[in-house]
Amino acid sequence: MKTALIIGSSGGIGTALSNTLTARGVVVTGLSRSCDGLDITDEASVKTSFAALRGPFDLIFVATGALEINEAKPEKTLRHVTADAMLEQFKLNAVGPALVMKHAMRLLPRNGRSVFAALSARVGSIGDNRLGGWYSYRTSKAALNQMIHSGAIELARTHKSLICVALHPGTVETPFTAKYVGQNPSVPAADAAANLLSVLERLTPQDTGKFFDWQGKEVPW
Repeated sequence: MKTALIIGSSGGIGTALSNTLTARGVVVTGLSRSCDGLDITDEASVKTSFAALRGPFDLIFVATGALEINEAKPEKTLRHVTADAMLEQFKLNAVGPALVMKHAMRLLPRNGRSVFAALSARVGSIGDNRLGGWYSYRTSKAALNQMIHSGAIELARTHKSLICVALHPGTVETPFTAKYVGQNPSVPAADAAANLLSVLERLTPQDTGKFFDWQGKEVPW
């Protein structure tokens, strides 16, 4: 891997990914809302930001996402579901990565191995859902997984060696998860980044369109 584009490069995992890749000699380009004004939920913003980029990139990694938006906490019961909170989750966690994928197509090499990856979450798995709750976040990540799977099918027609995947990073020690770690084992962002990159290194084009956790184990849809 020689070049990488990290979307959400100022966040906990995004920063760790950028630092790890840079230390390995990869030329990293980062985009984020706080540093570059990129709003992935606004197509005009995505289009403008991506128009200035010159690829190809061997890795495009969407490291954006949020569990709470506008102080709306994950719902413990259906009684807490609101249209506004659900729409905001979908905009950031599903629509945003979809717009990135749309405008990233021209930046992916048509020949040679490349990767398009997006941070998902195990709670977005329908098959692995045993607790319920967290309605807006769960459903937005499930929608992201479907987008990745569908996009992988289309892109495989023109990018034969592309690996397009959704990734569950585990519980990572970032401001994003600070209130929700509880008794769950967690890892520093730098370790999470190393784990995710290790998974990506082992994947082949036959793995495109799938959902993997930080250990490289496939997660059920």
